[in-house]
Amino acid sequence: MELSLRVAVQMDPIENINVAGDSSFALMLAAQERGHSICEYHVESLTLDADDRLYAECSPVTVRRVEGDHFSKGAAERLDLGKDIDVVLMRQDPPFHMGYITATHMLERIQHETLVVNDPANVRNAPEKVMVLNYRQFMPPTLVTRSADEVKRFMAEHGAVVVKPIHGNGGKAIFRVPESGDNLTALFEVFNQTWPEPHMVQPFLPEVSEGDKRIVLVDGEVAGAINRIPGEGEFRSNLAMGGSAEATELTTREREICEAMGPELKRLGLTFVGIDVIGGKWLTEINVTSPTGIVAIDKFNGTDTAGMIWDAIEGRVSEF
Repeated sequence: MELSLRVAVQMDPIENINVAGDSSFALMLAAQERGHSICEYHVESLTLDADDRLYAECSPVTVRRVEGDHFSKGAAERLDLGKDIDVVLMRQDPPFHMGYITATHMLERIQHETLVVNDPANVRNAPEKVMVLNYRQFMPPTLVTRSADEVKRFMAEHGAVVVKPIHGNGGKAIFRVPESGDNLTALFEVFNQTWPEPHMVQPFLPEVSEGDKRIVLVDGEVAGAINRIPGEGEFRSNLAMGGSAEATELTTREREICEAMGPELKRLGLTFVGIDVIGGKWLTEINVTSPTGIVAIDKFNGTDTAGMIWDAIEGRVSEF
């Protein structure tokens, strides 16, 4: 007998979704094709009541890959995410701030009843540019600091650098500082005024012009990859920043990286993960909050990554 699941997707407004490339939308389509019922809610509607029950204002949705007419939505109803839902997909985009962190604490309280993907406690403990530091042996030299003087010391050894917000996403606010250090002090003034946390600094990797590979792992196993090429006059390769995707194969080093982290990702309940590798060898990020890229991967490889993710989810639900 086929498993029919009640799925709640915690997401950004479905009205604004990019039908052609959005991974959350692809997951919703795949769920619907399997006969699962879907509703969506916004994180702001989460309520933990006096009896420690977690509620959200959920709207039933039907999705279709039709630009401009990609969903139908029913009236919102107050659902108990522990009793009324089998699976919660935590898919709203970062930034990874206190609101995001608090939502993971709230969702953690229903985990004995409802499968939350990815595991909320381990998402909380694994922001993109922090968890990756567990795998420094595969990373370029990396500095985490709020000090421009520390960056100057780093640059004396490594030359030009890239400065990133440690909880940023989509390639936003990533700056290249030339070897001369022009504007470094001013840049750090802006970064330190904008973000309370330290920032990530790495040597500029010229290999990025050849692409930045997004590799998707499902339950710790490689599902596929794409190479993202920066647009004209741009060093950031994120598709959201105008980069373009192309088919690719994994290098021996990339397979070594995936094999090193795969079992741990599965153990932590991080079912859908995207990692970024530059130049076939430099690991730069582990994306667990709201990974993307599966639509492009399936387009080039003829695979069904959303189906693989649902296979993994259904396997986990059956263990409840």
